[in-house]
Amino acid sequence: MNIAKRAKAPTPKFFKILRTIGLALLGISGSVMAAPVALPSAVVTAAGYIAVAGGVMSAVSQVTVDDSAKKEAEEENTTQEDKPDG
Repeated sequence: MNIAKRAKAPTPKFFKILRTIGLALLGISGSVMAAPVALPSAVVTAAGYIAVAGGVMSAVSQVTVDDSAKKEAEEENTTQEDKPDG
């Protein structure tokens, strides 16, 4: 299974939640790094690390596949292909 098919396949609920948390971390850290006020360098550095962690968390969560839902979807596709049109 290539990466495009994995990304389009159904994702388990737990990993959907993790993906959302990762995207939230990414957004918050991005706004901290782009803040127009001068922030301590430790805060900006921590925001950079949090951005990387949020991006990795979101990417890994997106390509996690729910095998049972994938098999059900494949079975539905094969039964629909077997039915005649009309």
